[in-house]
Amino acid sequence: MRPPVIILNEPQLAENIGAAARVMANFGLSELRLVRPRDGWPQDRAWASASGANWPLDEARVFDRLEAAVADLTLVLATTARPRETQLPVWTPREAADVLHDAVGQDKAVGLLFGGERAGLETADIALCHGIVTVPVDERFRSLNLAQAVALNCYEWRMGVSDRPRAAFAHNIAERAPLEVQVGLYEQLEAELDKAGFFHPPEKRPSMVRNLRVALGRAAMTEQEVATFRGVITALSRGRGRVLEKLARKARELDGLKPEGGE
Repeated sequence: MRPPVIILNEPQLAENIGAAARVMANFGLSELRLVRPRDGWPQDRAWASASGANWPLDEARVFDRLEAAVADLTLVLATTARPRETQLPVWTPREAADVLHDAVGQDKAVGLLFGGERAGLETADIALCHGIVTVPVDERFRSLNLAQAVALNCYEWRMGVSDRPRAAFAHNIAERAPLEVQVGLYEQLEAELDKAGFFHPPEKRPSMVRNLRVALGRAAMTEQEVATFRGVITALSRGRGRVLEKLARKARELDGLKPEGGE
């Protein structure tokens, strides 16, 4: 499957070209075309901004005319934040990604066209395209950085290719503790709460126990997490025992009795 071509029409800043190449590489796009870049091509600052994503820049093609840059593409979508005098379908980046995937599935070459930083695309540029993509930005500030616009559209394209976290993250997803282990936690906690007089009045104990078990169950704890939680309960219960022992000793002292052990 051939991802969309990214076409930058009259880009001004080399840094934006490099940043666009960087997000292209992030989301699996590699074919970059430049139409009349203001400061010529190549530009070292673009490679610096790409932060190692060099391949879109190394193989970037430069054109003098937009017509030549899109000549071999079957479907080209223009990105703009401003209404234009054209009768073309208008999509969000997410909707446009579906359109692009459908076209690519039919073995068509497709592209996304972006205008320069100063004024974006002109109506004559959009007239070469088959649809408009616009990001639903806030009306109070519609200006979007060129590389950001490329990033949003590349991301939505990628979501149609892989909408799951990278495989490397799967190794960090630990399994939920077996029910037997969870029940051990429940019973330990309930026993300590019984000793503390938490379940009051007694007739409400069943519903209170049920609520506690449901809440803990939603946590989906691993065996290690259950063990840690049980250790917390044990530490708290022992601490309560030491407090009670100190209170009893103080009471004996006040009554004129010696503490146990002759202390």
